[in-house]
Formats: sequence, C-alpha cells, structure tokens
Amino acid sequence: MTDILICDDDKEIAAAIAVYLENEGYVTHQAHSGKEALAALDGKDIKLIIMDVMMPELDGLMATMEIRKSLNIPIIMLSAKSEDTDKIMGLSVGADDYVTKPFNPLELIARVRSQLRRFTVLGSLPPAEKGVFTVGGLTIDDNHKTVAVDGEGVRLTPLEYKIALLLIRTPGRVFSIDEIYERVWGEDAFCADNTVAVHIRRIREKLEIDPKNPKYIKVVWGIGYKMEKVDGAKARQDS
Repeated sequence: MTDILICDDDKEIAAAIAVYLENEGYVTHQAHSGKEALAALDGKDIKLIIMDVMMPELDGLMATMEIRKSLNIPIIMLSAKSEDTDKIMGLSVGADDYVTKPFNPLELIARVRSQLRRFTVLGSLPPAEKGVFTVGGLTIDDNHKTVAVDGEGVRLTPLEYKIALLLIRTPGRVFSIDEIYERVWGEDAFCADNTVAVHIRRIREKLEIDPKNPKYIKVVWGIGYKMEKVDGAKARQDS
C-alpha cells in the first residue's frame, strides 16, 4: 500500500481528494496546516505529499522548504493562483508538480501516479546501462541513486536527479529544453522553458561552488543545456 499525505486547510477539499485516492487503493493521511503536515510525517512512511499553498500557521511553500531539508519524496502543490510566477515559486522551493484549483480529480490522480512512478523508478534507461558516472569532481551512482561532489554527498529531488543523470550520461551533448522536459517528465513539452530552467538553477545551487559561473551544467544559448566535459574528458562509467 502507498501512503499519501494530503495537506489543505479546506477540510472538505482534503476529504474529497482522500476519497478519490482511496478509491484507487492508496492510503491517505490528512493535515490542515503546514505545521500539521510536518508533524504527520513523523513515524509514517509517506510516499507522496499533496500540499496546498495558502494555509494558516505555516504555508505550503515554507512547509515544502522544511520537508526538502530531509526528504526527497514527490510533492504536488495545489493553489488557486495560476500565474507563472506562482508556479515558478512553488517549483523553486522544491515542489515536483503544480496543480491549479479548481482541478479535475482524474487529472490529479494521473499526476499522482506519474510522480510515484518517477520516484520509484528513476530513469527510463535499461538496467544494463546503469552504473557510476563521473565528470571532474561530480559523481552520480545510479545503482544506489546517490550524488556526490568532491566526495561530499548532495541531496537532489527525484526530478533534479533525473535531469543530472540525463546530462552526465553523455557529457558534451546538448539537450534542448523540450527534449529534457519530455525525457524527464515523460510528457509532451508545453511551457517547458521556465520549468526546466528552475530545476537547472536548483541543481546548480547544489552542485556548483559558484552557480553563476557553473563548472558542470552549461547553457547553450538558444538551444538548451549540456554537461561540460571537464578537462576534456568523457564521463567515466564504472560497471
């Protein structure tokens, strides 16, 4: 059984979401503020969080930032605001997806399934290709799903991990924004520019000593992004 935490100060909305999820076989837990959400994570094996933005005591953005200090689990953010700036803010603090109210319950269920699938099976490449990839001081161990820079562990969210893995597998190759979105999110690219850019920025903040002058992930203006071949060497894969 998969446990999902629903956090919304509107108890009717939270209860309605719970009914739809439980009909799909999920186990649900409810919280009605950011503080309640943090408390609900203790002692429970939560696999995904549906988090409302506007809540009392501690809003969804602040709660997400706290959760991201220790957990990688997918977070789907709910908000009545549909402006791009609000979506970018949600993604910037660590959300993996963003759904605007009012929403179609079937769409929310589909997004839940998609996020759980990405979290449980990171990457869509065949097992034979998996290994340890190293470029300069950056190492990604896809067998254990770990990332390290100069020997120090780095915590990435599931989507950040998939982007970094996609780039490090073929250093020097430029991936367009649409290709990154389609391969990582598994959906047709639409309005992908801001979404991909936000995640790239977050990855750089975690991997780079100076994110404004990145050593590893480079932008190719007008085209997309690539993993730089540090010192001209290709990524090493240890089988």
